Amino acid sequence: MTLVKKPVTGMKDILPAEMQLRDYCIGIIKKTYAEFGFTSIETPAVESLQNLNSKQGGENEKLIFKIMKRGEKLDIDGAKEENDLADSGLRYDLTVPLVRFYAAHTGELPSPFKALQMGNVWRADRPQKGRYRQFMQCDIDILGEPSNLAEIELILATTTTLGRLGFKGFKIRINDRRILKAMAAYSGFPEDKYDEVFITLDKMDKIGIDGVSQELEKEGFDRASIDRYLELFKASEGKSGLEGLKTIADMVGEFLEEEVKTGLSEIISCVEGTKAADFEMEFDPTLVRGMSYYTGTIFEVAMPQYGGSCGGGGRYDRMVGKFLGQETPACGFSIGFERIIMIMMEEGFKIPGESEKTAFLIEKGMEADRLSEIIKQAQKVRESGRSVLVVRMNKNKKFQKQQLAEQGYSDFREFYVKPLD
Repeated sequence: MTLVKKPVTGMKDILPAEMQLRDYCIGIIKKTYAEFGFTSIETPAVESLQNLNSKQGGENEKLIFKIMKRGEKLDIDGAKEENDLADSGLRYDLTVPLVRFYAAHTGELPSPFKALQMGNVWRADRPQKGRYRQFMQCDIDILGEPSNLAEIELILATTTTLGRLGFKGFKIRINDRRILKAMAAYSGFPEDKYDEVFITLDKMDKIGIDGVSQELEKEGFDRASIDRYLELFKASEGKSGLEGLKTIADMVGEFLEEEVKTGLSEIISCVEGTKAADFEMEFDPTLVRGMSYYTGTIFEVAMPQYGGSCGGGGRYDRMVGKFLGQETPACGFSIGFERIIMIMMEEGFKIPGESEKTAFLIEKGMEADRLSEIIKQAQKVRESGRSVLVVRMNKNKKFQKQQLAEQGYSDFREFYVKPLD
């Protein structure tokens, strides 16, 4: 039998150079988030299908890798539908497992609880550049904090981390689901059709305002409502964060509660006044974010110079209550870890402060006593904090050194059976 060399379609092997970068980034992320009071937790890769299909994951619920029942639970002959065959699946994000975790352990956790999770998730999605069926997510969440302090801390922690990873000039786009609803109500759209309107609005950056107008009309919405809706975006276009927010709020008037406008203004002002990284806050009334569980503030990391976003999140105050039985405020931010790694690899990022790496090249046929002495030398060098690779010398020594140089080795020491004079 010939074994398959390639990984499963849509997943990938990680080579040493990328793994080294990933480990470096994970170290920076964990250290920075710890400085903001976040503590690491871990949840299983496998979750109950009942939780994964709780209508909290939006389109991701269609992309679950399902796991068949085992042992006596599996009755293939008597199965009538898919649920008779599967009772669990691989997690498609870290938020659903976090909420289940919090509901199970709330009595053992502080309030508010600031959680950090880093782990792989799986989606049966169509693979493409930078998007795989298995990928790592990096989430921070604050549960039990109802005030704007949660959003402020999440944004500052995330942007500080991105700054320490070398990113500059990015933007934090921010909006609120309640503003989206106020704009739709002001325009006269039926309340039960809001999600359809938002799905079309979410395409604004790809099809433009004219494209949004045409799609809404094709979906049968009233022309007067469409024109009234698009006028809001035109009026706020090109205005700074707080100015754009004020323009929208003034236009929709009584459809938007004052506390929503005030709260968003406070978040923008506080973050801008205390930020430690090079970025801008931007109120963006076109920001939707697809997850149905968002109830208030939503935000996204935009990196136009790299052609897209590198993370996002928002407030999901009603999700925990579905598991816990009582309402619990919650807010989270997820860094697009895989996209960040891809960008850093393409940019040729060099890990700062990395110690010099030494390679001991040993001629084959070395006697035990001499080999022992060489290894003792390597141990002494390692004690100084330097990485040392002890390896047999190949016939093509020049090519061997080239390969080692690509792995970061710059100091080569050669040892022969008979010491050179």
